[in-house]
Amino acid sequence: MNLTFGVSTWLWTSPFTSETISLFPKIKSMGYDAVEIPVEYPEKIKAKEVKAALGDHGLKAIVCGAFGPTRDLTHEDPAVHENCFAYIRECLDLCTAWDTGFLAGPMYSAVGKARMVPPEQRRAEWDLAVRNLHKVCRMAQERGLAIALEPLNRFESDLVNTAEDVMRLVKEVSHPAAKVMLDGFHMAIEERNLEEAITLTGDKLIHVQVSENYRGTPGTGQTDWDSLKRGLKNIRYQGALSIESFTPEIKELAGAVCIWKNLAENQDFFAQEGLRFLKNHFKD
Repeated sequence: MNLTFGVSTWLWTSPFTSETISLFPKIKSMGYDAVEIPVEYPEKIKAKEVKAALGDHGLKAIVCGAFGPTRDLTHEDPAVHENCFAYIRECLDLCTAWDTGFLAGPMYSAVGKARMVPPEQRRAEWDLAVRNLHKVCRMAQERGLAIALEPLNRFESDLVNTAEDVMRLVKEVSHPAAKVMLDGFHMAIEERNLEEAITLTGDKLIHVQVSENYRGTPGTGQTDWDSLKRGLKNIRYQGALSIESFTPEIKELAGAVCIWKNLAENQDFFAQEGLRFLKNHFKD
């Protein structure tokens, strides 16, 4: 496998702003190839400054969206859809500015929207997601980009939880720009078998996030890394493995993802040891 290794700036801070580029030298010195940039507030990001910093430090950008209640393509109010389209458009423009081929994230619905609803409501929301994501795919295609749709665990979404779910969604969206990303943390909760889940996605899989089953440093928990590796080899995956976790020091984000304590000695140790494990485990 010809993999690249990335890390999300969420491991250290939130939200990403133009000042967050101060992390780039450290990320590069640790041995990372890519930096995952979560776009919470596009207006706080100066694309040209970030692009220059990426070039200065030899890092590739991976762009991930953040989808809260005001960015919900399954909301009953079409005005919320329009707000989400506008946000996605800004994210896609950042992808273009940073030579990133796709926008990743759970853009089908708002994160944290987890309810028991009647089957007819679930179907109506699913159909809304399909129609609206087809529009998003057209937006991406106009820029020569793709979208990578991410399943979330049952505590964060009631719509798309597994590789099977997201592949069904991609099939119904029925657009060449509709692709898949998988996150090992969510998979540890939802999937019966990591290898089988990854294999199911085939050539639709264009991005992979990893952490341990408890959101901690890769290699320190219960994740079946051998199964994950076999799945990636089965589909000849050539993309990035990107560590995504969070710091309890950023109270709003920590509360949203339910991280109440430190998961490593410190965040730099998390990033360094996580990368060491990944490079060792996934070497050919």
